[in-house]
Amino acid sequence: MSDTVTAYLETWNTTDAAARTALLARHWTPGATYTDPLAEAVGAEAIGATIGAIHDQFPGFVFTQVGEPDAHHRQIRFQWGLGPAGAEPVIIGFDVVVTDDRGRIETVLGFLDKVPG
Repeated sequence: MSDTVTAYLETWNTTDAAARTALLARHWTPGATYTDPLAEAVGAEAIGATIGAIHDQFPGFVFTQVGEPDAHHRQIRFQWGLGPAGAEPVIIGFDVVVTDDRGRIETVLGFLDKVPG
């Protein structure tokens, strides 16, 4: 469970597109889906582009884990923060991650809990 969350946040924090593509190939299924209130992406290329767009919009911000993950079966839910490194997160959300039988990320359903006004 914690390995999945760590791999997930590492993917989101990687600013280098080639390194991010390698993480997507290693930790996500080829047809993985990502959906949140602002984006919907299918497949590694689209998910990588979505992550790249977040880095463009919030340069220097990092994703951090907030609290402890909760899991059952192949589902993990956890809260995350996005903000400058070492500072209080500006944005807080939570994601539900569903993995395949090999533990690779298959589906992500994201929600936003705190967004600046």
